[in-house]
Amino acid sequence: MYNYPLINERKIRLALVGCGRIAVNHFGAIEKHADRVELVDVCDVNAVALERAVARTQANGYGSLGEMLQATTADMVILSTPSGLHPDQTIQVALSGRHVMTEKPMATRWHDGVRMVKACDDANVRLFVVKQNRRNATLQLLKQAVDQGRFGKIYSVAINVFWTRPQEYYDSAKWRGTWEFDGGAFMNQASHYIDLLDWLIGPVESVMAYTATLARNIEVEDSGVAALRWRSGAMGTVNVTMLTYPKNMEGSITILGEKGTVHIGGVAVNEIQTWAFAESRPEDAEITDANYQTTSVYGFGHPLYYDNVIKTLRGEAEAETCGREGLKSLELLVAMYLSARDGKRVALPLEY
Repeated sequence: MYNYPLINERKIRLALVGCGRIAVNHFGAIEKHADRVELVDVCDVNAVALERAVARTQANGYGSLGEMLQATTADMVILSTPSGLHPDQTIQVALSGRHVMTEKPMATRWHDGVRMVKACDDANVRLFVVKQNRRNATLQLLKQAVDQGRFGKIYSVAINVFWTRPQEYYDSAKWRGTWEFDGGAFMNQASHYIDLLDWLIGPVESVMAYTATLARNIEVEDSGVAALRWRSGAMGTVNVTMLTYPKNMEGSITILGEKGTVHIGGVAVNEIQTWAFAESRPEDAEITDANYQTTSVYGFGHPLYYDNVIKTLRGEAEAETCGREGLKSLELLVAMYLSARDGKRVALPLEY
């Protein structure tokens, strides 16, 4: 449908906007792929963050996106800025003729996500949405098992995100904990887990949710619960809180099916704790090796995610998480918020 020029005769040139805490993961991923990509520019309105990023990367530094776009030679711009800024920045980058990679969530409002996809389509540039958790070894094995039909009919799914974000976290930047720029526990912290619901199980038919701000002094929710029904007939729950005492406790997914049960837990779906199927397969021996230790809820998927993006731009692979794929989790998130606000079941899709 779209004819994207390939970049395979040289290194792919990258620029990054937003040099805060998640930018470090991007810098690390870019460094690991230095044979195929190079970071030429970085941008941040915070002079201290910008200076730190320039010192690490040796890239050119800019104080505004507009200024950078006028000068950059980048093929793709990475947005690791506050979520509410992603839509307008994506459109600005697309209009300059460059591909876009945006951190999660791609937007905080449904119509903004749709605008982003349309702008990139109109400009004939690619839109990538970071979903690095999909690349974690534990979830890759789970996705394989689902695709192979090992569960048979899936009956029940449960996702728990029991983490902690103290008031100091929200106070560290004015945009944190706001509806316009951040979103709450569902939209921000649990975004990657919400993504698993469609990616692993399939399209959701309807959702009912409650949200609450129980302890933190913020606009958005610090806790939320949801009940879901999939088009397949499966049912499930999502239970999220940022109030776990005294530290991050669990990020998990459980799938119960006709012929299989799997529970992946740990602090960030990093430990396969139950793996039971009616029929064994050779890859079952990989379970122990797939588990990994982590002190970070981000996991180690960014370099693997970048590998797919690089191969896509070189014409060697298809994009695993394009803008349309990103819309799937955004749609479900928005449905959860609509349900919680209006006190009713919300059917999907939101629009045809």
